[in-house]
Amino acid sequence: MLRSPSDELAVLRTSSLATAVEREVERLILSGSFAPGERINEFKLASVLGTSRGPIREAIRALEGSGLIISVRNRGSFIRRLSVQEVREVYEIRSALFGLAGKLLAKRVTADQLQRLNRFVAEMEEASSQRNFEAYYPLNLAFHEFIVDSAGNAMLAQQYRSFVKKLHLFRARSLVQGGGLAVSNEEHREIVAAIAARDPAWAHEAHWRHVTSARDRLLSVVETDPPHQSSIKRSLG
Repeated sequence: MLRSPSDELAVLRTSSLATAVEREVERLILSGSFAPGERINEFKLASVLGTSRGPIREAIRALEGSGLIISVRNRGSFIRRLSVQEVREVYEIRSALFGLAGKLLAKRVTADQLQRLNRFVAEMEEASSQRNFEAYYPLNLAFHEFIVDSAGNAMLAQQYRSFVKKLHLFRARSLVQGGGLAVSNEEHREIVAAIAARDPAWAHEAHWRHVTSARDRLLSVVETDPPHQSSIKRSLG
């Protein structure tokens, strides 16, 4: 049975709303508005986003599938908390993917791409000197994604993002403790130097080493803090 134009429009509107809500809930999770292990209050979230609970529930189901949320029968839905072992495993895969991205980009980088990479590093340098984490962190994420997107392998970029999403709640803390901003940006400068030299072997090594060093910085923080303090939490209110 064919749907009428009004039925099709209703489906489109519902689908668009569900997608928009899912993206916003994901953004809130990845930005640290929830702590790992925190229970999701559907009523409060619906109120904050100005929607009904239906789209919220759809978003939760979708994000459960991507590994950001876990639902427990008769208890509710919670922000997933990765174990230390899971973090290690994800970083192992991430380092391999990022190393490959660096190797590929070193073979094909353009002058415009190098200019953009240098601009990222300069902007992060300024934020680091001011210890401005709020400015540094989004630049840091954009820098890594630009490299992966510029490598010319769409499947690599897709897989990289699927793993990195799970680490956002943890990665922030390794940057704000122990001078992590400055150390991380020193590694970024080497990454760009290797790409600019168009040296695939050096680029692969620099990219891989950057991720493994980030893993070590992260675990040094996570393993010394209580589990319930494993992210920087921001209030929804």
